[in-house]
This record gives sequence, structure tokens and C-alpha cells, in this order.
Amino acid sequence: MRNEVITHDGVVKSVIDECVRVSIVQASACAGCAAKQICNSAEAKEKEVDVLTSDAASFRIGQKVTLEGHISDGRKAALIAYGLPLAFLLPILFIAIHFTGSEPIGALCALSAVALYYTVIFLCFRKQLQQQFSFRIK
Repeated sequence: MRNEVITHDGVVKSVIDECVRVSIVQASACAGCAAKQICNSAEAKEKEVDVLTSDAASFRIGQKVTLEGHISDGRKAALIAYGLPLAFLLPILFIAIHFTGSEPIGALCALSAVALYYTVIFLCFRKQLQQQFSFRIK
């Protein structure tokens, strides 16, 4: 369970420098259900995924490929995207309310801290995270 792998079959849409854009069909969770014919919630969506690879020139538009990612990468990404901002938001909210005595100002301080968190992630760690949390072409 530790190194479970997620795979998606896809088609290469474009190749630019070291980036291969692959189109995959993302099926809903109920796509394998026997009752999906009569249920309106079963749908599949087409997504485009950018894959950074040093041998991008070896791929051709229209080529069928298999993308591979690890579930543990998804968990780490969710922690960085949702868990850590929540861990900042709540204490800052309560501290700001305590010191200012105003809930709106406390909320503004907490939301500002989360905005600052995402800005720092985007400006300083975008490339590292993009390399760590990307699919690989198998």
C-alpha cells in the first residue's frame, strides 16, 4: 500500500521544450458501477496534464502513452495545498481575535496569512513542487 501507483492511458496533444501535454479521460468514481446506465451522475471528463521530461523530443503528437503517479505524492500534495493552510488559518484566527477583539479583523488576518502562504509557495517553491508532484510517462 505504501507505493501504490495510479496509471492513466492518454494521448500526446503537444510537445514544447521539456513539457509533454497529455490528454487523459478522468472517469468518475461510479464509472465501474453496474447501474451507471440509468444513473445521471456517471460521467467522464477529459483532462490535459503537463508532464516534464528530459526526453520530450521522443514523443509525437497523437502517440498513446501511459502516465504513472504515486498515491503518496497525492497525499503530500493535499497536505501542502489544504492541511498546512488550515493549520495556519485557525491559530492565526484565534490569536488575532484575542488581540484585536474583532472577529472581522481576525478573519481578515487569518485569510491574509493563508494568501501569503500560497504566494510564497507559488513564488519560491513552484518548480520544486511541480517536479515532485507530476506524473511520469511510463
